[in-house]
Amino acid sequence: MNQALLDHASTTMKQGSKSFAAASRLFDPATQRSALLLYTWCRHCDDVIDGQALGHNGHVPPAGEALARLEGLKDATAAAYRGEPMSDPAFAAFQAVAQAHGIEQRHAFAHLEGFAMDVAGRRYETLDDTLEYCYHVAGVVGLMMAQVMGVTAPATLARACDLGLAFQLTNIARDLVEDARVGRCYLPAQWLREMNLCADTLAAPAHRLALAVLAKRLVDAAEPYYTSAIAGIGALPPRSAWAVATALEVYRAIGLKVRAAGAAAWDRRQGTHTAEKVVLLGKAAYVAGRARVTDHPPRPEHLARFV
Repeated sequence: MNQALLDHASTTMKQGSKSFAAASRLFDPATQRSALLLYTWCRHCDDVIDGQALGHNGHVPPAGEALARLEGLKDATAAAYRGEPMSDPAFAAFQAVAQAHGIEQRHAFAHLEGFAMDVAGRRYETLDDTLEYCYHVAGVVGLMMAQVMGVTAPATLARACDLGLAFQLTNIARDLVEDARVGRCYLPAQWLREMNLCADTLAAPAHRLALAVLAKRLVDAAEPYYTSAIAGIGALPPRSAWAVATALEVYRAIGLKVRAAGAAAWDRRQGTHTAEKVVLLGKAAYVAGRARVTDHPPRPEHLARFV
């Protein structure tokens, strides 16, 4: 595999997500390489649509330009599946990982559909509607990442999707104000009406207490998906199980910080510092080991919306 491509992928993850970068180091070398390649494509697509650089300094482009960017992503992804030479490192990375692990085209385009929802400025009436968005931008990534780890069992793939949903609900809670400032709102409109809030004014400091209530609801909504995901961890190879459990514990901790901070949750971006990550690494090792020897209940039917 091209070393320059791997170096690019590694740099992308380090700069784009410290949480995922820390967890990815626990994979065996082959799985780590594939995870880095997949992440590079996902990060690139997100950055293109949001006008960001590695997840930072976003400036959402006008609707017409955003639509053209989306069509460019679709065209390049389709070309990657046709086996055409890829000059863009992100698409070269995706082509390599898709070919190596048999990632189906429908999953890649399901992911791009999430960006189409952003481009269309879609708003979400119910929590189920928000979860549909979460599936496209994160749940299906969980499916693809599980394939990178060698998962083929439908039950385990479903749990991987659940973890993606949990991650995205946590992301939405953490980024409520940041998203609102660029005109994005993923909160259910039903919830907004209950709090007498308007999606267009969510970023106003006067609404922080109300936002804290809704962020808590999002974090609470993520919990059943985190619990479901733990059952799937037990079916993964040991190192992959530890890596995924670490990502789970780090993201879960971020959500709990958002909930605990209340109205101050958006004074700074919530995250985990190095000492906390070390503790969570140990906790994740225990969670991963226990998941392998525990008899888990069937996946709750109310979670089975997408897989």
